[in-house]
Amino acid sequence: MKLPRLTVIVAVLVSGLFASILFSFQVRQTEVAVVTIFGRYSRGLTEPGLYLRWPWPANRVYKFDSRLQTFERKFEQTTTADGHSLVVGVFIGWQIENPKLFVERFAQGDMTKAEQALEGVVRDSKNGVIGQYPFGDLISTNRQRLKLRQMEREMLQAIQARASTNYGIRVTMLGIKQLGLPESITLKVFDRMRAERQRLVKQYQSEGEAEAIRIRGEADRVRQETLAKAEAEATTLRGTAEAEAATHYAVFQREPELATFLLQLNALANSLKERSTLVLDPQTPPFNLLRGEVQSQVRGMSGTNLVLRPNRP
Repeated sequence: MKLPRLTVIVAVLVSGLFASILFSFQVRQTEVAVVTIFGRYSRGLTEPGLYLRWPWPANRVYKFDSRLQTFERKFEQTTTADGHSLVVGVFIGWQIENPKLFVERFAQGDMTKAEQALEGVVRDSKNGVIGQYPFGDLISTNRQRLKLRQMEREMLQAIQARASTNYGIRVTMLGIKQLGLPESITLKVFDRMRAERQRLVKQYQSEGEAEAIRIRGEADRVRQETLAKAEAEATTLRGTAEAEAATHYAVFQREPELATFLLQLNALANSLKERSTLVLDPQTPPFNLLRGEVQSQVRGMSGTNLVLRPNRP
């Protein structure tokens, strides 16, 4: 009895499918694989593709993610070179570099155990590097003093050597994620930072006062020079005026009557500047000058009304 052709084709295809599952496996672009034979390492595969194998239990295939894995160290306390306590959080990025060593060190390539091993390596590296630097290199108001990048490079170098040699892991990146202070010393650090700020304030105040003193001194110097120059010019003007006055005084000495007349005339002009009415004796100096023709001329000066009464016996 012959089987239908379709049944035969389906049977062949199913058999081929089971055979491919039993005798082959695929490594994806994002994976690395380790093949063991009766529990012992046989080969490691880092390139993607389709590979042949013997069915279990002869061959066993372990596949791992070859992409970058991140691991963050717990926020733990460490000590700086000058004895200050500091809480530091560190993260790393790692990949499987040597699948054979990785499977041998961690049973069946347990990723959790791998991260536990990395945790100890990161802790030792962090404590060793930070312990060589003073507190001010990690936390400071002066950005130029901070050496966080240098510390990260040193920790990465220390971790890379141990992780590659002991675990078949390549650590590609490391960073300090967070810095903190234990609660017991937070207030002391704040007091120290406050004292540093106060020192800067006093320094700026001293510099400002010194600059103010300099400016005031310069202003006083300029004022003294200006006053001295003005006083010299005033002295020169007074000397010139006195010389001219001496010339007029010499004329007055030669002509005393003219001097008397001019003084009376000046006094008369000053007394008649404002609108007013005066009732005076015509003999009263300097109004005795207003008799005769002078009197008629003065009536029109500044609207002044002048009445001169003669003396009565």
